[in-house]
Amino acid sequence: MKTRKSAAKRLKVTGTGKYVRRKCFKSHLLTRSKNAKRKRRLSQQVVVSSANVEHVERMTPYLK
Repeated sequence: MKTRKSAAKRLKVTGTGKYVRRKCFKSHLLTRSKNAKRKRRLSQQVVVSSANVEHVERMTPYLK
C-alpha cells in the first residue's frame, strides 16, 4: 500500500496513538481581519476527530 504523501506531511502521531493536525485559516490575511487571540488559537494543533480517523489511517498506513 502506498502512503499519500500530502497527508503524511500534514499529520503526526502522538505517544498514545492519536493523530494530530494543524488548524486552517492561518496562512494569509493576518493583519486586520483576525485578532491576536484568534491567530494564537489557530496556531495550536488539534487531535483529528473520531469521524476522520478511519480516513487518515487509510491514507497513511505506515504512520503509526
